[in-house]
Amino acid sequence: MSSFAKRRILITGAGSGIGRQLAHLLAVEEATLGLVDRNPEGLEALARELQGKQVGTAHADVTNVEQMRTAVRQLEEQLGPTDILIANAGIGVRTSALEFRIEDVTAQIQVNLIGVANSIDAVLAGMLQRRAGHLVILSSLASYRGLPQMAGYCASKAGVSALGDSLRVELEPQGIAVTTICPGWIRTPLTASIEVPQPHMLDVEVAARHMIATIRARKHFTAFPLRARAQVALLRWLPSPISDWMIRRMVRRLEQKK
Repeated sequence: MSSFAKRRILITGAGSGIGRQLAHLLAVEEATLGLVDRNPEGLEALARELQGKQVGTAHADVTNVEQMRTAVRQLEEQLGPTDILIANAGIGVRTSALEFRIEDVTAQIQVNLIGVANSIDAVLAGMLQRRAGHLVILSSLASYRGLPQMAGYCASKAGVSALGDSLRVELEPQGIAVTTICPGWIRTPLTASIEVPQPHMLDVEVAARHMIATIRARKHFTAFPLRARAQVALLRWLPSPISDWMIRRMVRRLEQKK
């Protein structure tokens, strides 16, 4: 029997991309799924695809904490208490310093950081009461340092990684695991909207399977693929003049290959 069988897993941003793929893979493992998305059409389509599985759906915008609390309450009344939260909902918008718009930065922080915090708020009190649970936070390799044309996205993901680190220290003694996942580029609708060269894209199913293995092991942290992780880690720890020069050089090379 799968370690996820009968486990109640709540996935935000389930209607497309990584969330949809995670739902399909976890349904095969007989998990009980609570699916949340702000797009009702995507949710309905996913529910039809998972017909015959233990699935509940709720329409909610993660940036609205009251909507998230209501959605989780409804799903838990239907399915039972949440064992695992996968806070997956996210957006990406090009944010160039040369065309800076605070609206673009704010939108990404609202979804990618505040949306994760709202999702955690909706399930954490119950987990603390039961002294059991697992919070899974989707961050990104973009959290390691700021990158050109991605100021808002990098800032939001750096924030969500820090949030995960902070929560883990306090919650682990309470029986609640916290896992932060930092993938590189994945072929999803989110990456299609970011106008940055993307030479090492991962297939969404490959990425989702890696995430599920990490969740199953209740690891604190994972970042992948390995080569991209090593590159951004190097850029993070090098002196900024050298790191900035290397990034400008990489961007020029990638733009020449377009």
